[in-house]
Amino acid sequence: MTADSIWQPLREELKRWEGTGHTAEFWLRDDDAVEPTTALDRLLDLTGDFAVAVTLAVIPAATDGRLADRLSHAAHAAVAVHGWAHQNHAPMDQKKQELGAHRPRGAVLDELAHGLSRIIRLHGERAVPMLVPPWNRIDPGLIDDLGSIGFTALSVYGPPKPAPIRVVNSNVDIMDWHGTRGCRDHALLVQEIVARLQQRYDSGEPVGLLTHHLVHDEATWVFLEQLFEVTGRSRACRWLPVSMLIDRSAKGRK
Repeated sequence: MTADSIWQPLREELKRWEGTGHTAEFWLRDDDAVEPTTALDRLLDLTGDFAVAVTLAVIPAATDGRLADRLSHAAHAAVAVHGWAHQNHAPMDQKKQELGAHRPRGAVLDELAHGLSRIIRLHGERAVPMLVPPWNRIDPGLIDDLGSIGFTALSVYGPPKPAPIRVVNSNVDIMDWHGTRGCRDHALLVQEIVARLQQRYDSGEPVGLLTHHLVHDEATWVFLEQLFEVTGRSRACRWLPVSMLIDRSAKGRK
């Protein structure tokens, strides 16, 4: 299968969207940023070249002003709160989780409040009061209290569930975590994106792409560039900043 044939299903789907007058919407979340790196530069340059807004989920305990200085030259990047230290507190026989029920509720909330404060102090208006739980897992009992410590939105992976704050989830993970730990098969990813677009007619949810720049192999970068090229050529496609999605969600809740 050639690269051209791999991407043809997405081109055809976007052409169909053009014919209906609707807009296919995407958003991009990238996890685990803490400091300037060559990989981060590549992500910011690539997204900047294609005018793709990116939300960086930053680990508060591990970051400092160096990242803020780097992002001052990337107007298309927003910053969300990626837990506190991305530290696992679950027993070895359970899935990894920082924001679980394994510690006192107050201690977890205090860390999150500290993390939000630190991200806002470092990044100012670039900071978005959105929590991205490490490993996309959070004890449901904590969600009710997120608003009281300053969060207005939550982003995990998968279909959104009802919550007292806005939920803006990712739904396409491009990494093969349980196999090669590199990029997933390009053709299968394109099929999944097309399926998400077709589901959007019923769900109203945009395609939420999830990336992890620190572990990208070359196939991952190639996939992203080709995706941005294909979507950038379509009049029926746009990449949205997370702030717009949060505001839309808020209006939908009224």
